[in-house]
Amino acid sequence: MCRAARRGQDGADLSRKGVLRASRSRTALGALATALVLALPALAGCGSGEHRDSGSPGPATVRLPPRGAGFDYQIGGGYRPAAGVRIVSRDRSDSPAPGLYNICYVNAFQAQPAERSSWPADLLLRDARGRVVIDEDWHEPLLDIGTPAKRERVARRVNRWIDGCADKGFDAVEPDNYDSYTRSRRLLTTADATAFMTLLSRHAHARHLAIAQKNTAELASVRVRTGLDFAVAEECGQYDECEVYAKAFDGRVVDVEYTDSGLRAARARWGGRLSIVRRDRDVSVPGSAAYVRKVR
Repeated sequence: MCRAARRGQDGADLSRKGVLRASRSRTALGALATALVLALPALAGCGSGEHRDSGSPGPATVRLPPRGAGFDYQIGGGYRPAAGVRIVSRDRSDSPAPGLYNICYVNAFQAQPAERSSWPADLLLRDARGRVVIDEDWHEPLLDIGTPAKRERVARRVNRWIDGCADKGFDAVEPDNYDSYTRSRRLLTTADATAFMTLLSRHAHARHLAIAQKNTAELASVRVRTGLDFAVAEECGQYDECEVYAKAFDGRVVDVEYTDSGLRAARARWGGRLSIVRRDRDVSVPGSAAYVRKVR
């Protein structure tokens, strides 16, 4: 779940998830994260920016983000990156920053409130009474990825957005709300989520885009099977999840912290190895009263 507000294609602030953490047990997640760390291989060095075969489930060669590089999270609106920034994440409605590694943000597993009516009614997840299942914190309907046929239909639309990212010249895509199954009232499963993500990764790789795992530390251990190339983590320092992502993705992790304490925690252990930035939760632009960007 994205924990930052962002704008939509029309430029309006759509209050994306970021103001609050998902309501889940940190203790349970921490225990699972520890188990994943023990099960995953050690880091294999600190090279950066190389191309590689993306492997299963897509054969295309993709460009990977450099390890430990300067990073800015600009999904609330693009602006000129500061000196030293080499990686930028921006909304799909935006344009990439010239000369940098650019990640394209896409809300893939839930519908923006303003776009709800544009989705076929049967692709919005519904409970036994036919009511649409909503992420109540952000007023977003969950997309129904519960059958192979529906996954294919949802993927066709999301893949058009991915095509737009590729056509604009982005290097990678960041599909958000991978963890929507945790808000589905048990109507969706981890198997549904990973199967849908696999469809997206195949298409991204076919368009020569790398693809990120957004949060969802509990699924990091299956990232090879789902075809994910690197991680975009929010508050992994604050919640002691950075090691899970670092181990699973061989150090290719960009981390956004929203508090000074989270930034300190992330830098204390991972400074210089992961790409870490502190942003305000509205991910606002310079000149805004809320704007915050720190790297130390």
